[in-house]
Amino acid sequence: MLFDSVQVRALTLRNRTVMAPMTRSRAVEANTPNALMAEYYAQRASAGLIITEGTSPSANGLGYARIPGLFNAAQVAGWKLVTDAVHAQGGKIVIQFMHTGRVTHVANLPAGAEVVGPVDGACPGEMYVDALGMQPHTPARAMTEADIAHAVAEYAEAARLAIEAGFDGVELHAANGYLIEQFLNANVNTRTDGYGGSTAGRNRFALEVARATVAAIGAERVGIRLSPYGVFNGTGAFADVDAQYLALVQELSTLGLMYLHVLDHSAMGAPAVPAALKAALRAAFDGPFILAGGFDAASAEQALVDGQADLIAFGRPFISNPDLVERMRQGAPLNPPDMATFYTPGPVGYTDYA
Repeated sequence: MLFDSVQVRALTLRNRTVMAPMTRSRAVEANTPNALMAEYYAQRASAGLIITEGTSPSANGLGYARIPGLFNAAQVAGWKLVTDAVHAQGGKIVIQFMHTGRVTHVANLPAGAEVVGPVDGACPGEMYVDALGMQPHTPARAMTEADIAHAVAEYAEAARLAIEAGFDGVELHAANGYLIEQFLNANVNTRTDGYGGSTAGRNRFALEVARATVAAIGAERVGIRLSPYGVFNGTGAFADVDAQYLALVQELSTLGLMYLHVLDHSAMGAPAVPAALKAALRAAFDGPFILAGGFDAASAEQALVDGQADLIAFGRPFISNPDLVERMRQGAPLNPPDMATFYTPGPVGYTDYA
């Protein structure tokens, strides 16, 4: 099944493998995609679907050094290099929108941008800055309702730009402790207004972003990624987490989204997402379902056979094996990734894997 074609709403994918979104930090000039990035993604176009690295829909969301954005004309042109290169190889590609919110250092932001989040205060931990090395996160300013409405509009506009840039769709990153999950997670979101204080309040921002993006480009072009039980960036499980995510997915299902993408971080040391919750989320979502987290070819095949998912996402193996699909098909050995080059500028550890 893994190597069989599959229909995902309007898209026909040539296999059920997904290249998971992975930050690679190669947008060295003004957070703008470039020819090197086009080469990287084209090398991996045999994936059934590529989901790009996290890309900010706003200047405020460019939390990490050298991550790309999609909110101006130069970035549209840069991403058009990427989509043209992938489509020339017969691939399909969606862009992941990742607004980092409070996970940032102000030195990584362009002039005029600011650090915002659902609440005042700094995210625990540190952030890499090219000129300064590791630095504590910059404290965020709590977003007003006007700020929230502005951010929702930024996602919608970025989605329109994504279609202009040639993408087959977008993925909303509601995982890994970035802005949407900052609202979802009760350990972070201590608001007492309509955007916090209850399951419905915490889910509200995610649903508003999803609805606005759907209105902008159509539901069949909008997917979303969730990571219940993830612990990145000060998140972690909380009381009634299962019930909250089930309610969220039930609401998302009514929109007819392109897909639901559920990430289990247990392969990287986080608590596992309970199998019962994965099954409940799959049952609640009327549409294509992607699972990610520590799969190899055998476990991916088994998950598909067992009906746990429609597609399986692979992360790090795609970094060091641009031909991952063919290697898995043949049972060939995989190159190990060089972690020292995951986030460095330039082609080394990026486009030079054979």
